Amino acid sequence: MTDAHELYDAGRRGPVLRLHVQPGAGPDGIMGAHGNALKLRVQAPAVSGKANEAVLRLLAREFGSPSASLRLTAGVPVAEFADRLACVLARSGAAGPR
Repeated sequence: MTDAHELYDAGRRGPVLRLHVQPGAGPDGIMGAHGNALKLRVQAPAVSGKANEAVLRLLAREFGSPSASLRLTAGVPVAEFADRLACVLARSGAAGPR
């Protein structure tokens, strides 16, 4: 079982959450731990930033934060799964770890 602290890193501006996103897989939801990342699925396709927007909306809703307070800092296609993305999420404009 993965501990929650294994899903994020301490960034300069606050925690950085590692995500494993499955676009085009709706309905939107958090599936749980996937290795050292949080697995999400979103109905939006990975086209023109639609999946990224859906991820930010989903996490903003779940965290009770405005989506503008979150940002995707990286996105890397996972070689063995063309329909899955690995990315990291950070709080936008955070002053640092609390």
